[in-house]
Amino acid sequence: MNRNCFLFFCMCLIQNMMFAQYAPAGDSLKTRWASEVSPESALPEYPRPMMERSEWLNLNGLWDFAIRPRGERQIAEFDGKILVPFCIESSLSGVQKYVGKDNELWYQRDFEVPSSWNGRRILLHFGAVDWKSDIWVNDVKVGSHTGGYTPFTIDVTQALKKKNNTLTVRVWDPTDEGEQPTGKQHVKPHGIWYTPVTGIWQTVWMEPVNNNYIKDLKTVPDIDNHVVKVNAEITSLCDDDMVEVIVYEKSTSRDVFVASAKSINGEAVEVEMPEDARLWSPDDPYLYSMKVKLYKGGKIVDEVESYFAMRKFSTAKDENGIVRLQLNNESIFMFGPLDQGWWCDGLYTAPTDEALAFDIQKTKDFGFNMIRKHVKVEPARWYYHCDRLGMIVWQDMPSGGRGPGWVTTRYFDGPLSKRTPESEATYKKEWKEIIDYLYSAPCIGVWVPFNESWGQFNTPEIVNWTKMYDPSRLVNPASGGNHYPVGDILDLHNYPEPKLYFYDACRATVLGEYGGIGRKVEGHTWVPSQGWGYVEYDTEEKVTDTYVEYAEMLMKLMERGFSAAVYTQTTDCEVELNGLMTYDREIIKLNEQRIREINQKVIRSLR
Repeated sequence: MNRNCFLFFCMCLIQNMMFAQYAPAGDSLKTRWASEVSPESALPEYPRPMMERSEWLNLNGLWDFAIRPRGERQIAEFDGKILVPFCIESSLSGVQKYVGKDNELWYQRDFEVPSSWNGRRILLHFGAVDWKSDIWVNDVKVGSHTGGYTPFTIDVTQALKKKNNTLTVRVWDPTDEGEQPTGKQHVKPHGIWYTPVTGIWQTVWMEPVNNNYIKDLKTVPDIDNHVVKVNAEITSLCDDDMVEVIVYEKSTSRDVFVASAKSINGEAVEVEMPEDARLWSPDDPYLYSMKVKLYKGGKIVDEVESYFAMRKFSTAKDENGIVRLQLNNESIFMFGPLDQGWWCDGLYTAPTDEALAFDIQKTKDFGFNMIRKHVKVEPARWYYHCDRLGMIVWQDMPSGGRGPGWVTTRYFDGPLSKRTPESEATYKKEWKEIIDYLYSAPCIGVWVPFNESWGQFNTPEIVNWTKMYDPSRLVNPASGGNHYPVGDILDLHNYPEPKLYFYDACRATVLGEYGGIGRKVEGHTWVPSQGWGYVEYDTEEKVTDTYVEYAEMLMKLMERGFSAAVYTQTTDCEVELNGLMTYDREIIKLNEQRIREINQKVIRSLR
């Protein structure tokens, strides 16, 4: 056997061994994309489209794992293999086990740093780990993090060896038995509460940088003054550092230069855009390309690829005195589904990037122009797909903690939520991190700090801080109440049909949840013997007729004051059967052509 044949034989043997070590766990419902998941193909796409460098190393794949009582300091032996980045409770992890608040989840894997990275700083990135994580490289503690929804980065350069490096991660997550934001996770799933998500659930990766590098970008377009402002956060800012931003239009064959500008001393770069700059909208989701370069002493020491959109979210009164939501200084009726972002096989994590984009594209196909991302935050690529496909996003803060009594028909005058100081501090920390993470995403139009009264506290303070921190977006104080006269929106919930039972003459009044029309499709349910909807029908025709009936009711209420609406929901979720699609995304439960026609009629009726 010659050397090439021997190497090929070894590679095939290793690949077969890895496949033998992995298979989805359990017999739960699967999507069509589950069959494409393997240790070699676990979310291989570049995970940070908003700030891209050419060199990187994906650490997704099979890791060792162990579940141990909380407090153990080291692991002598692991329990088996887990496929990262799928959470341990999911089928696609290959494990499908609960962890619980009394235990900790340990991960470990070996890795090699490419020799071409020698002499540079090495950054270790985690897309998201739920909830408290501690990280070691070669038995050296390199960092820790709390927060289940945002990326974090650790410089691990000093802990690295030339070869044979070991990465260890320990995670503790009490789910809803703790004081952190958890969204729809519950230790005992039932009704509207779903399976816990513990540990790594987004891509783990590494990249090399120089001593001075760009840590983050915050991009804010100003269509009224034809400017885009880019604030580049730099490590070790020095007097001889300069940042340059170059804007391009995408063409079929090459990038076409549009404009450029520079700054020093940490000032934002202000790029003057053409007065006829192309504006982003759901009908024309145009994105400008952008290169951001960092110079030190006149020499380029870092360069990242990014993008942005020229667009503006605001409110204004129409000729009838009704406050309307506006995009690019024109009234728009924002209409879309409540999107939980759960997957029957991956739970918080879509099986593939194609699957991640599928829900957004189908929402577009259904004729909607907006998605309310419900008490969950998605990987960066989900927002990139919304940016490029033209989907406005209302971004919820994942809920957590108990709230006061729920009041829906007046401004709240009862006792505030009783949260511990630790719980309040955790909420504020994670809400800021979420806004920082998504600050530059063109698709984000509305921040939603609270859902109904779930963990709601100090609403005026939280809303006013959010408006101050990001004045480029609208703020919906509490979707569904409790209501306070702050922010930009008054948001009502009503099931199943639309109702306008409260109105604000100074803010936009919206219907933040309605619908929930249920239909069970045999062979496509999470638990065959269970399932519910706010109303339930057994045929596509009945569900579609009811959906159209509600949409026609909505149009009449738009004339009286509604400026946006959210239908529940994109897909079934565990035992909820309220989806436009089944949980496995195989069956569209309504007549797609009819709902597209009525959805477009709803959106156009305001224009």
